Amino acid sequence: MSQFSYELKHVCKQSGARLGVLHTPHGDIETPIYMPVGTAACVKAMTPREMEEIGTQILLSNTYHLHLRPGEKLIEEAGGLHKFMSWNKPILTDSGGFQVFSLAGIRTIREEGVTFQSHLDGSRHFIGPEESMDIQQALGADIAMAFDVCSPYPCDYDTARVNMERTHRWAQRCKAHHTREDQALFGIVQGAFYKDLRIESAKTLADMDFVGYGIGGLSVGEPKPMMYELLEELAPHMPVNKPRYLMGVGSADCLVEGVLRGVDMFDCVLATRVARNGTVMTSRGRVVIKNAQYAHDFGPIDEECDCYACKNFSRAYVRHLLKAGEITGGRLASIHNLRFLLHLMEQIRQAIAEDRFLDFRKEFYSKYDMSRNF
Repeated sequence: MSQFSYELKHVCKQSGARLGVLHTPHGDIETPIYMPVGTAACVKAMTPREMEEIGTQILLSNTYHLHLRPGEKLIEEAGGLHKFMSWNKPILTDSGGFQVFSLAGIRTIREEGVTFQSHLDGSRHFIGPEESMDIQQALGADIAMAFDVCSPYPCDYDTARVNMERTHRWAQRCKAHHTREDQALFGIVQGAFYKDLRIESAKTLADMDFVGYGIGGLSVGEPKPMMYELLEELAPHMPVNKPRYLMGVGSADCLVEGVLRGVDMFDCVLATRVARNGTVMTSRGRVVIKNAQYAHDFGPIDEECDCYACKNFSRAYVRHLLKAGEITGGRLASIHNLRFLLHLMEQIRQAIAEDRFLDFRKEFYSKYDMSRNF
């Protein structure tokens, strides 16, 4: 994988947080980084030009959804996902494992893979490790994820071990089947909420020598302190010279706490999902901007934000648009939420570079109202 490399540029003397660069064929990614999610080859309500304007370095797209619609063969015919969605920077595709996991009741997991019903039309499909690799190689993203088994929360120890061991066998099959040299392959650490299993998974996958490592099966309903404790246990057992990706995590406090515990990459649909429903992320915490108390609030969504929405429009105006059902309201809220998280990561990277991440974290919580958290 000579086209991919990770440089650990600096470790914060104050906190141990990591500053790095992941080199890919479509550009360098400065880490730690938040990756906006474009599930169906589009970040909802956003254009690629707008994504560039707010400082996006890398997007995530969804293997399961793109396989069902429009199909990886059509995207391959179009020249790959980059050309299809007109995005010239890096892209990561997940394996489809989490989406299949979430289809409990309409899927069957076997050693070969997973048979499931489409949520669109009820048609039956099969995805195993090899099929996931074939789909992701046809999509052509810069980073592909190994097909894994995600355990629910809560789950018993025996179930967690069975799922972890199957994830390891599937990771080996993914690596054996993956051949695209311009695409990196990440393994995924599993083990549910058992420290010994998580450590065993991290060591087993490290021995397989993937380009990077996802940490899956967290943020699935467990208390945040439990997630943080597991990340602390995992950190010493993750390869130092490879990127670490905490999957499906995207609230501001979780980004700060994840970075403190050695995480380099994050993704989540939260920012755009809540925006469409009238909720915005701010340096003071969550604001439900559709509430009546903002009807006469002519200040910006967040005084500390530099996004287009905050520079040009008031809370009262965005609220009006949302209440009136105008699509622009959701777009402005989405622009803001995404830029808020990307700007937060810019501030985090600067604080790490200046060896003051713990000071930054303290300043963050001095303003951030945890009672208004997600």
